[in-house]
Amino acid sequence: MARLTKSQIVAGIAEGAEITKKQANLAIDTLVAMAYKGAKDGFVIPGLGKLIKVNRKARMGRNPATGATIKIPAKTVLKFRIAKAAKDSLLKK
Repeated sequence: MARLTKSQIVAGIAEGAEITKKQANLAIDTLVAMAYKGAKDGFVIPGLGKLIKVNRKARMGRNPATGATIKIPAKTVLKFRIAKAAKDSLLKK
């Protein structure tokens, strides 16, 4: 299956929930806004996964073009951890 566009996702949600596309689009936009606001504390989408804030330590790396060793500074990043139920569903054999 190819990657879905936002309009295809909106249409699928509208059909599945029996709501209008406008309502489905508003629901998606609301979920995204809530995720942005709640990401710093960890935002959970039940059955799918959660956004978590992770502090990466400073480390040494290598410039792939020159091979020179460089220092990569510490930084904070967002990660998405998939829920066990979703992982099991996707990876079952």
